[in-house]
Amino acid sequence: MHVTDTERAPLASALRELRERTHVPRSFPPAVLAEAERAARRPRMPAHDATDVPLFTIDPPGAMDLDQAMYLARREAGGFRVYYAIADVAAFVTPGGPLDQEAHDRVVTLYYPDTRIPLHPRMIGEEAASLLPDHDRPAVLWRLDLDTDGTVVGTDVRRAVVRSRARLDYAGVQRAIDTGTAEEPLALLREIGLRREELERTRGGISLNVPEQEVVRRDDGPYELAYRAPLPADGWNAQISLMTGMAAAQLMLGAGTGVLRTLPAAPESAVARLRRVARALGVTWPETMPYAVVVRALDPNDTQHAAFLQECTTLLRGAGYTVFDRERPSLHPVPPDPGHAAVAAPYAHCTAPLRRLVDRYTSELCLAASAGLDAPEWVRTALDTLPAEMERGARRAGEAERECVDLVEAALLRDRIGEVFDAYVVDVLDSRPTAGTVHLYDPAVIGHVEGDGDGPPLPLGKRMQVRVIQANPGREKVWFAPA
Repeated sequence: MHVTDTERAPLASALRELRERTHVPRSFPPAVLAEAERAARRPRMPAHDATDVPLFTIDPPGAMDLDQAMYLARREAGGFRVYYAIADVAAFVTPGGPLDQEAHDRVVTLYYPDTRIPLHPRMIGEEAASLLPDHDRPAVLWRLDLDTDGTVVGTDVRRAVVRSRARLDYAGVQRAIDTGTAEEPLALLREIGLRREELERTRGGISLNVPEQEVVRRDDGPYELAYRAPLPADGWNAQISLMTGMAAAQLMLGAGTGVLRTLPAAPESAVARLRRVARALGVTWPETMPYAVVVRALDPNDTQHAAFLQECTTLLRGAGYTVFDRERPSLHPVPPDPGHAAVAAPYAHCTAPLRRLVDRYTSELCLAASAGLDAPEWVRTALDTLPAEMERGARRAGEAERECVDLVEAALLRDRIGEVFDAYVVDVLDSRPTAGTVHLYDPAVIGHVEGDGDGPPLPLGKRMQVRVIQANPGREKVWFAPA
């Protein structure tokens, strides 16, 4: 199912209107671009040379803002060594300067089907700071030593000049590992990833394997919607990032100053509701079985399991950022419970500084902690406002994602009012059991369904046919009724 050429004009117009309505910046001010050009030509390069480490990156095809590069090896004493290079944005951005101020205004990179609104100008985010292959780049280089079960037993982080050797994508990585053609540094991604996933299971962490609804565009062709089930390689790669974020949290907690990504445990009422949903969907959940164990046994290709996984995301709401500073304990005390409920451990965002503001500050805090130094004053000063800024950026990014999907869904179905589609019910409102949410099998549309108030309840987790009754890009979201 495609958005045809005749439909793309109103869709493009609706996307422009969305950015205008939400006050998304169009371009960078001249002072910001001037500083970016100067910084791109003369970044602050560190003294330590680590270009002998043959790093590689794993990103979606076509990505240019490459934040992370890795190299994996076995240790002679047993276990593994992970080198994880993170783009050093601070080598280009001067605190308090135009680039810095603009980054604090933007907070995060925003993604739209027809464009992206970057956190930093292209000459920084996609060129001079990006860990593109065959270029020397300033980086924050983590070295994590793991024992044989994947537990981190040694951490070092320092600034270094690095050089990536290869630019890989998830599908190619999965294919190379599955066919046995991957060289050992890449093949170890599976070995280390599986060990880290087992440690996650042991501590009660949660990784939801929920198929994602994506807006995609083939070259300059029509827009499409697709459900994308993550590959195993996605999960193994995510475990490297999670491991680094956990190591960063421990470094900052040990130093007494930091910024954590936190998520409180779900309230009992939410867990009780999820148990009721599990019973309705036929998902086995014994009273003594931990929630994390239930989730890992689910198959996202099973419609009832997929519906339950969708409901599980409700337990992951409420994430935020918590700062603490030993120099100002009355203002920013160390949190009594610094953990992240889904990670089941203290955790910090530190691996995506080209796309997320807070990661630049986390890197500085970890570098200071590793060296036994006080955090720079410009970092400490920013801690006062970082959580609120990141919350603002997350709201804007979430709104952009939801609105974009709504627009493309409406464009797909605008000329199909009255047609009937196969779907399955993924949510039913507690207060109104004849209303809820359905996933269409094809196209990959998720929308509200509303039945007659006197009609039968929607069959949660079951297949049903629905009729399109509303779809108008930029004006009305897709709306269905039972067929």
